[in-house]
Amino acid sequence: MTLKTKAPVLFISHGAPTFAIEPNILGPQLNTLGQQLTDISAVLVVSPHWQTRELSIMTTASPKTIHDFGGFPAGLYKLNYPAPGHPQFALETEKLLAEAGWRVSADAQRGLDHGAWVPLLHLLPDAKTPVFQVSMPYDLSAENAFKLGQALAPMRNRGVLIMGSGSITHNLHEFRQPHGTPADYILEFTDWVREAVRTRDIAKLVNYRSLAPHAHRAHPTEEHFISLLVAIGASSAGENVDVIPGGVDCGILSMESYAWGHNK
Repeated sequence: MTLKTKAPVLFISHGAPTFAIEPNILGPQLNTLGQQLTDISAVLVVSPHWQTRELSIMTTASPKTIHDFGGFPAGLYKLNYPAPGHPQFALETEKLLAEAGWRVSADAQRGLDHGAWVPLLHLLPDAKTPVFQVSMPYDLSAENAFKLGQALAPMRNRGVLIMGSGSITHNLHEFRQPHGTPADYILEFTDWVREAVRTRDIAKLVNYRSLAPHAHRAHPTEEHFISLLVAIGASSAGENVDVIPGGVDCGILSMESYAWGHNK
């Protein structure tokens, strides 16, 4: 299958697991976007909640919904996202990555972590579109995350939407009440990222740790940010990018998200 136009690329800030039942600003926008995604054949997700020593591809035919979190409302643990997997596309992705020089293996038991199914509950609530995941190596750098996105990009021609799932900001040490006032540094960091994304300044994004304001405070660890580099790596120069405002959850989780190659 080859589409007349490539499938889009998304970066979605998945926030806290409670985003599944508290859609706030972002949820309805994802739902509207999802209704327009009529030509995609599958979704490939790179999430910080599946980290491995080396790259792994989920080839599971019927992935389970993983509730990989604790201490949240009981209702969250009853939610299920029964989307099928897509072993064929997963194996094609494995081959692409191997040809690009990545060491990669298949995992036929892996389910969908909350970095995948929580945003997909809003984007594609009917859970009929196949979903598979590519893991994030523990030592993945921002530069290599961008290269990973580039290696994944050809799957867009097969109708596969590539989704980086993470968070524009992610400092859980400063977790506040659900509707707490956003910290100033959160807004400053988000503004910086937005401008870099809009201008496609890859060098700035790859070196965000030393260039962005409050980078280490916004991300004590990098895994929730570098999925953005995967997404922009899978997009093409000159491709339109839409900013999806998401507000700030719990005072410290910027929910801003982005879509590339989406024709409204």
